[in-house]
Amino acid sequence: MEGFSGRATTALTGMVTAVAGLACADQVELINHIAELERLKNAAAAAQARLTVELRQVREAEACAAGRNVKRVPASLAGEIGLARHESPHRASSLVGLAGVLTAEMPHTMAAFNAGDVSEWRVTVLARETACLSRAHRLRVDAELGPKLGDLSTRQVAAEARKLAYQLDPHSVVARIGKAEADRNVTIRPAPDCMTRVSALLPVADGVAAYAALTQAADTARAAGDERSRNQIMADTLVARVTGEEEAGEVEVEVQLVITDEALFGASDTPARMSDYGPIPASVARRLAADAIGNDRAWIRRLYVRPGAGGLAGMESARRHFPKAMQTFIKARDEYCRTPWCDAPIRHTDHATPVREGGATTLANGQGLCEQCNQLKEHPGWQHVAHPDGTVIVRTPSGHRHSSRPPDLPHERPPLLFRIDFRYPKAAA
Repeated sequence: MEGFSGRATTALTGMVTAVAGLACADQVELINHIAELERLKNAAAAAQARLTVELRQVREAEACAAGRNVKRVPASLAGEIGLARHESPHRASSLVGLAGVLTAEMPHTMAAFNAGDVSEWRVTVLARETACLSRAHRLRVDAELGPKLGDLSTRQVAAEARKLAYQLDPHSVVARIGKAEADRNVTIRPAPDCMTRVSALLPVADGVAAYAALTQAADTARAAGDERSRNQIMADTLVARVTGEEEAGEVEVEVQLVITDEALFGASDTPARMSDYGPIPASVARRLAADAIGNDRAWIRRLYVRPGAGGLAGMESARRHFPKAMQTFIKARDEYCRTPWCDAPIRHTDHATPVREGGATTLANGQGLCEQCNQLKEHPGWQHVAHPDGTVIVRTPSGHRHSSRPPDLPHERPPLLFRIDFRYPKAAA
């Protein structure tokens, strides 16, 4: 709780201790405690929003006094809030925006939030569904729904907000729908048991049509005697149609796999690491590699780690920009954006200590960052300091420091890794 006054820190510490020590055998009191703790969580989130607005005002005043562009403040502030709340900068940007909207345009909602009657997520939903409205119209929706929020479910909040928004300004709602269609996208994220979840955000007609087509394909296949489940057929059909292949299993993709020598040859079960996914069982990695290696579809590179540790050995360059090989090496080492709690894919490979400040183009001074975090560290007051063991210390404009280390790679003794780039599955005979 660095940064709080002594009295405030003592009070908050005492509250945390009291909450951690709560215990009661009576079931009525147990329910009462759970309900009051929920109110406390909501009120605490509201306090975070108020403090966020106060900090933004301080940062804007500092920028004005220094002659800097005030428009750059929100991005830097989001980085600070994200680190303080252990959230990604993207999530923190939403929290900063929400705090400003609640304070300036939704007083009734903020009052319910302060009282602990409504959660952070529900006020987020209300703010999201009224984002297309003018300030005057938003205030009217707030006056109508704010006092009722404690009695509404999340679905009801969204539905009531959409209904009122359309009544007040149907043209803005329609325009927002058009903008939302422009934001359509596809994302991927890891799922348990060596699975991945691919999601598509689509206009409603396209999404319904796509799902109906997959459903129809599954029903047709099942009627013809296909023994796969309906969900399996839909998933396989999606992959086949997206990739243009006859069958889902014929899709050819390039995969990067980092595995120890002993695990590769079956002498150990140390988990391997797959690019854009994370750890996978050694037996699964061996099967994937064997299919590729047996059909001359793999390219194997040796990676060396420090004895007794999980960090890759280093290399250096006299060039200002990281060579391709070093970029690949850093991405293999860092896996995701190095900013604590970010977890976004690496888009930029850059120096922790900039070249203009004497930073060298070395693995020790290199880090993989997402685009937003790489731009963030260029804001006034931010500093990244790299250490030889791979640690990067991030210093924020408030003076707080946060430590970042790359994830440990699979390692054993002797400390030898293979990185296997391969096409999977095997090519047709």
